[in-house]
Amino acid sequence: MMLFSEFVGHEDAKLALILNAIDFRCGGVLFIGEKGSGKSTLSRLFKNLLPDGTPFIELPLNITEDRLIGGIDIEKTIKYGRRIFQKGLLCNADTGVIYVDDINLLPLEMATLILEVQDKGEVLVEREGFTSRYPSRFILIASMNPEEGNISPHILDRFGMCVLWESLKDKQQRIEVIKKAAFAEIEQSGQRTSSDIGLKKKISSCQLSLENTGIPEPTNEYISQLCLENNISGHRGDIYLTYAGRAWAAYDGHKEVSKDDVDKVSALVLTHRKRMLQEIEQKLDQSKHHHENSPEEHEKEEYRQHAKNPKRDFDRERLNKIETDEWKDSNRQRVESNPKEEIFEIGTPFKIKRMFFKKDRIYRTASGRRTKTRVKDRGGRYVKSVFRKRKDIAIDATLRASAPYQKMRGREDRLIIHEEDLRFKQRERKMGHLVIFVVDGSGSMAAQRRMIGTKGAILSLLTDCYQKRDKVSMIVFRKERAEMVLPPTRSVEFSLKKLKDMPVGGKTPLTAGLLEAYKLIQRVRMKSPETRFLLVLVTDGRANQTMTGTPVRDEIKRVVDLLNELHVTDFIVVDTEDKKGFIKTDLALQIASQLRANYYTVENIKSEFLTELVQIKRKGLS
Repeated sequence: MMLFSEFVGHEDAKLALILNAIDFRCGGVLFIGEKGSGKSTLSRLFKNLLPDGTPFIELPLNITEDRLIGGIDIEKTIKYGRRIFQKGLLCNADTGVIYVDDINLLPLEMATLILEVQDKGEVLVEREGFTSRYPSRFILIASMNPEEGNISPHILDRFGMCVLWESLKDKQQRIEVIKKAAFAEIEQSGQRTSSDIGLKKKISSCQLSLENTGIPEPTNEYISQLCLENNISGHRGDIYLTYAGRAWAAYDGHKEVSKDDVDKVSALVLTHRKRMLQEIEQKLDQSKHHHENSPEEHEKEEYRQHAKNPKRDFDRERLNKIETDEWKDSNRQRVESNPKEEIFEIGTPFKIKRMFFKKDRIYRTASGRRTKTRVKDRGGRYVKSVFRKRKDIAIDATLRASAPYQKMRGREDRLIIHEEDLRFKQRERKMGHLVIFVVDGSGSMAAQRRMIGTKGAILSLLTDCYQKRDKVSMIVFRKERAEMVLPPTRSVEFSLKKLKDMPVGGKTPLTAGLLEAYKLIQRVRMKSPETRFLLVLVTDGRANQTMTGTPVRDEIKRVVDLLNELHVTDFIVVDTEDKKGFIKTDLALQIASQLRANYYTVENIKSEFLTELVQIKRKGLS
C-alpha cells in the first residue's frame, strides 16, 4: 500500500499531522477541501507513523451517544446481577487517534461532545444513576467538503490546526499520483518502507526532547503580538500556536522556540481563525446564487416542478391572476416618480440574546443547533421510550416493562420478553430555521434614517443564526418590484456585502414583496418539506404600487390569503409609520390582522427590539 512519505504534495497537511504526532496538545487538524483530493487517504496513512498498537478509530456519521461515550452493558448486567459498564469509542481511543470524515455532516451534539472530551482529556459517563470517569487523550483528525455544508465557527475554532486543501494543479504531480496509486501494491521494497520507519523514529525522538525545548519570553510576546495583529478572537490561537511552535522546534532540532519556528507553523494555526473558511463559502455562494437565483431560472424551476407535480399544494391559477403578462409589460413602461435613492450604512451589530422556543411533534431528518425536534432515523439523543413501533428498540425500557412478569412467565435463566413489552426509542436532535425578512425599501424608510437600525438588527440576527446553523433570507420591495437581495444563506460575509449595498427609495410595491416571500417558501418546501419558517414584514403599510391594476388593498388581500394557507409559517409585522404624527393610517395593522401576525409599532423598531421580536415570536413556534 502507499506510505505516508510517498503521498504527493500537500506538505502543509503532512506537517500538521507530524506536529500533532509529536505533541497531541497541538489540538488536532481539520482538512477543508473538495472531494476526491486525498484528504481521507493522507489521514489514514498517518497511522503508519504511530507506535504499534496505537488506537486509530474512524467514527461513523450515524454514531450514537451511547456508542461514543459508553453506557451500561445490559447483557452482562443481567447475567452477573450488577451494573457493568461498556466503554465507548472515546474511551478506547485513549493515547490514539480519532478520525472523522465529513465532520460537517456529523450531528452537532456529537461533534461538540468529542471536542469537549478532547479538551478535558477524560470521559464523564452518567447513566441510570451510574457515574464514571475514564482518561481519553487523543489526536482529532477531521475532513470536510464545504460544498456539502458548513461547520459552526465555534467547532472550527476548537481545532488547533486547519489546512485549506486544493487539488494538485501540476501535471507531473498528477501523473505521479496515478503511478503511486496504481502500482503501490506491486512495489514492495525495503527502501520504500524505510522512509516511513525513519520518520516514525524521528517523531519518537522529538517526543522525548519536547519537554526540554524552551520558550523564551520574547517568543511568547511575539506569539501574542502575532495573534493581535491578525485580529484573532479568544486565546485558543495563542495557546495552540505555542504548542505548534514548540513541536516544530523539536522536530527541527532546536533547543528553544524562535520567531522563525513560530512563523513556520502560524499559517496552520491562524488561517481558519481569520475566517478563511467563510471567504470560501462566499465565493461558492456567489457563483451558485448568480445562476440559481436569476428570474429566468426561477421561472424554469417553477415550470418543471409544476410539470412533475400538477397537484402541488398552492393555487397556480390564483397566482397567475396576480402575476400576468399585462403586469410585466406595463412595468417596463412605467417611469419612477421618485428616482432619488439613498444607501444607508449598517447599524452597529451586537450580540444576540440566547433564544428559546418550543419543540414540535414533527419527525424530521434535520440538523442544526436551534430547536429540539423529533428525528426519524437513529441519530440524535435518546430522550424517552414510546409504544410507537420503530426500528430502534429501547432495551432498558423493554427490560423494565417485562421485569414484573418474569416469575409469572416461569423464567429460569433467560428473560422472557413478549411483544407487548417492547418499547421504542424517541430521539431528539436540534434543527435550524429559515427566517425571512420582507423589508420595505421605499422612500418612506429613509425617514429618520430608520433603515440603519434595521440593517444592524438583521446583521446581528444573521450572525447568531449562522452560529446556530439557521438560515436567513431578506427580500426588499421598492420602486416597482421586489428583489431577494439575500438568498437563504449562513454566510456572514456574503450577507454583509448585500446589506451594505442595499439602496432605499421609490414607491412601495408591498404586494410584490409578500408574493416573492410566498414563492420562496414554496420553493424551499418543495426541496425541504420539513423546514420551519418565520416571516418578518417591516413596513408602514402604505402600498402605492400595484401589480395587476386592481385596487391596492384588494391585491394585498389576495396575496395574504395565499400566505395564510402556509401552515408552516408564522408572521411578525413591524409598523414603521410615525404614530406621533397628526395623521395615522394604521395600514400595517390591517395587514397584521389579515395575516394573524404579531403586530408592533414604529416606536419599537430599534435594532435591539427588532431582534427581540424575532426571539419572542420564535419562542412561540410549534
